[in-house]
Amino acid sequence: MKPQGPPITPAGMAALKARYDLLLGTERPAIVEIVSWAAGNGDRSENGDYLYGRKKMREIDRELAHLIKRMKLLRVVDPAAQVDRTRVYFGATVEIADEDDHRQTVTLVGDDEQDAGAGRIGWNSPLARALRGASVGDLRTVALPSGSREWEVLGIDYA
Repeated sequence: MKPQGPPITPAGMAALKARYDLLLGTERPAIVEIVSWAAGNGDRSENGDYLYGRKKMREIDRELAHLIKRMKLLRVVDPAAQVDRTRVYFGATVEIADEDDHRQTVTLVGDDEQDAGAGRIGWNSPLARALRGASVGDLRTVALPSGSREWEVLGIDYA
């Protein structure tokens, strides 16, 4: 049985698979072709195309290995299948307000798909850890580098 790994949404796993397919099916074959062409040009020690191509191929192979490892480890969790929609769990979109009534909407996603600018925060971020299990009306304190802040949960959605 697969051990419980870090969570990821179905969309996040699809993005990782798409990146893997792009690297393996498009980018790596293009680099292999360049390296093969450059190798046929003679002296490889001063051949920029060859040296750059080999370096780029190592980078792609390293990223492919990382993606394979992550995809095997991650556990896909569909937020739409959440039974208890009154509390904040993985995949929840939460509307919060701080002490100054600055409202913000965040979605709790896997650490591999976080994007703070788009309002998607990683499952293990300080704010996400503080919000876990909260329900509407709860106050949660988050320790941030700039100091502690208190947030009130205004709404929870699993759309």
